[in-house]
Amino acid sequence: MTALGVSLSAVRASLRRLKRRGEIAEPYRGFHVIVPPEYRRLGCLPPEQFVPQLMEYLGGTYYVALLSAAELHGAAHHRPQAFQVMLAKNRRAIACGEVRVQFIARHDLARTPVVEKNSPRGRMRVASPEATALEIVGYADHCGGLDNVASVLADLTETLGATKLLEAARLCPIVWVQRLGYLLDLAEHQDLANSLVDHVREHALTFAPLVRAEPATRVPRLGRWKLALNASVEPDE
Repeated sequence: MTALGVSLSAVRASLRRLKRRGEIAEPYRGFHVIVPPEYRRLGCLPPEQFVPQLMEYLGGTYYVALLSAAELHGAAHHRPQAFQVMLAKNRRAIACGEVRVQFIARHDLARTPVVEKNSPRGRMRVASPEATALEIVGYADHCGGLDNVASVLADLTETLGATKLLEAARLCPIVWVQRLGYLLDLAEHQDLANSLVDHVREHALTFAPLVRAEPATRVPRLGRWKLALNASVEPDE
């Protein structure tokens, strides 16, 4: 309105025309993005090109998380079906053309180690590789299950540092650390797994189930990680 010197109704009419032509999209009510010709088939900008600006528009802390963060760190075993973003409170998912954005809630996300990565339209906050490794285990249901998590983790280990992994583990529920340690042993990354053993020995008070939803009685128990092995893990091919 300010730039064109026209009324609000005239601006809205122009926006409607541009949306019909696919030149702009509205991934969130009142938040519009310009869609260049190369992205017209998507019907929207790719999520990494508008999510940081959308989060600034909405306010509050965020970071790119889970499978989307793993992909940005080079672990693209399976391309996630939705761009996953961590918030303090959940929001309804976004569907804009063929683009999907999924929001996951973590009340203590301000503690999560993050890094900044460049996108074609600015910088975005992304969970660090170590935080991502822990979160994909902790939120396995959002990541295709523990088999898929093990596959992604196998790619992600190349970017992990033992010291940073322990630092991130101290900020997470201990059961995440127990399960991650076990998966790292399975992937034969003993250096990374060993960095977590003392932390688990000190803080894990009980045996936890490897898979939360499955029965954990009369199953093998692994003292190293204080885990009840109530499921087998078979990384996806």
